[in-house]
Amino acid sequence: MEIVVSELLKKYENGKMSRRQLIQSLAAAALAASSPAAAAAQGQTRFQTIRLDHVSYQVRDYQRTRDFYTGLLGMPVDGDNGKDYCQLLFGESHRQGARARSFIGVRTRPSDAQPPNPSPIGRIDHLAFTIEDWDTNKVRTELERRGMKPRPAPAGAGDTANYMSFYVADPDGFEIQISGIAPPGDSAYKG
Repeated sequence: MEIVVSELLKKYENGKMSRRQLIQSLAAAALAASSPAAAAAQGQTRFQTIRLDHVSYQVRDYQRTRDFYTGLLGMPVDGDNGKDYCQLLFGESHRQGARARSFIGVRTRPSDAQPPNPSPIGRIDHLAFTIEDWDTNKVRTELERRGMKPRPAPAGAGDTANYMSFYVADPDGFEIQISGIAPPGDSAYKG
C-alpha cells in the first residue's frame, strides 16, 4: 500500500495527475486495501460477527431496570438471581442448532463503584459479539498479533455449553467481549 501511495504522489507532483484524480485514486487504493481479500493477503484474520451476544449494563437498581424493560419492551427475564442480576432476552439466533437469544445483562452497580452523588444514569460495562467458526487458539493468536491483550472470560461464564470468550479493549478503551462456541476438537471443548 505504501508503494502505491508513493507512486500516486509522484504522479501528482510531476503534473501527470490532477488533484481530483489523486484523491479518487487514494480512495480506491484505501478501499482495496481494506477488503477481506487484501486482509487475507496480508496475513490478517477477520472474524465474522454473526450477532450481538449481549450488552452488560450496570445500574443503580437492577429490579427497577428489569421491570422497565419487561414492562415496556416485553423482554423475558432469564437468570434472575433475586439479588442483583438478571438477563433480559431479545432476538433469536442459533448456536449449534439450539435457539439462543441476545440479552442485556443487568446488574446493580457495586456501591464502591458509585461516586458520592451518583448519577441516575447507568453505565454500559461491555458489549459482547458472537463470531462464527470459533477456534479458541486462532482467536487468541489473532488478538495477540494485533497487539491486544486478550483476557479469557472467568470459568463458568456463559450459560451455554462450551461458550468461550475473550475480553479486549477497543481503540477508545471500551471493553469488548468476543465470543463463540468451542466445537469438538477445539482446545477449550469440554464435551
